[in-house]
Amino acid sequence: HIMIDRATKRIEIDKMGKSSKKQTVKFVLDCTAPVEDKVLDVASFEKYLHDRIKVDGKTGNLANANVVITRDRTKLTIASPADLGFSKRQLKYLAKRYLKKQQLRDYLRVVASNKNSYELRYFSIAGGDEEAEEE
Repeated sequence: HIMIDRATKRIEIDKMGKSSKKQTVKFVLDCTAPVEDKVLDVASFEKYLHDRIKVDGKTGNLANANVVITRDRTKLTIASPADLGFSKRQLKYLAKRYLKKQQLRDYLRVVASNKNSYELRYFSIAGGDEEAEEE
């Protein structure tokens, strides 16, 4: 038994040494539409996520777990180690809560644009009905 344990430890060390660079998972929150209309502030959204994201059931645990939030002008990128099992769903939940808090939930929705990114979009309202009401 002891020899097998040593062998598995050695294998784990080899794996981590070789592929430690590509073991991160990145999630992107694209806020382009609301930011360009000056509806949403990316800096306050980043702070909200930083304060609220839970790692191992605890908030304020991001630095210990090597979870990094970076901000562009219109995008937030959350990078976490792959073995942490960071939840994309949690980001959607927090994004929706932030929108609700800012009273933007009636105008914006959180849509998955691809496998590891969300996009904040406006609800598309059909324009045909409004023209009939005006006349």
